[in-house]
Amino acid sequence: MHDIVVPQHGNAELAALIGSRICHDLISPIGAIGNGIELMSMGPGSADSPELALVSESCRAAQARIRFFRVAFGSQVTSEQMVAASEARSILAEYSRDARQNPDWRVTSDVPRRELQIALLAYLCLETALPRGGAIVITHGGGHWQLQVEADHLSVDPKLWSALTGTPMATPPAAAHVQFVLLPMIAAELGRAISVAHGETRLTLTI
Repeated sequence: MHDIVVPQHGNAELAALIGSRICHDLISPIGAIGNGIELMSMGPGSADSPELALVSESCRAAQARIRFFRVAFGSQVTSEQMVAASEARSILAEYSRDARQNPDWRVTSDVPRRELQIALLAYLCLETALPRGGAIVITHGGGHWQLQVEADHLSVDPKLWSALTGTPMATPPAAAHVQFVLLPMIAAELGRAISVAHGETRLTLTI
């Protein structure tokens, strides 16, 4: 069996275009559902309906995930567009609202959209290391991102994490782990190196 080599940059952009198309086509109907729920809640006795509350929360979660995925997996045709620190924090907070993993966004300055994409993909990588939950600390300075987690139990798949630093995967990753392929591709496009420091209770990812 041959090792799988990380695809060239053209394939990365094609994947991003596909991601953008999917998000674009989903956001309108989900938004329409949200508007419909809002109208229904204005009816007599509807505001306190547990069924309506459940659908409303599911719609909110879907919108939050698409908002996150548009940056993490979408095409960055406006890669130099600046994203406000408050918006970046909001994207992460809404995405993680019901998750066991919690983002600790310590970036106070605005960042280019392409830079935020790196941070979000890195966040998805760190999520996999915290099956029992925990905080993911995110900092940015000196042209580098650093994401760090500390927990009594870390789940680190050597095959996935070594792929970040250039070791080819022998088999394709599961769809849930595609970030481990995309992150090094995008980092390479920007001339950035990735390093991983793994201890017994601490895991640090630097890009």
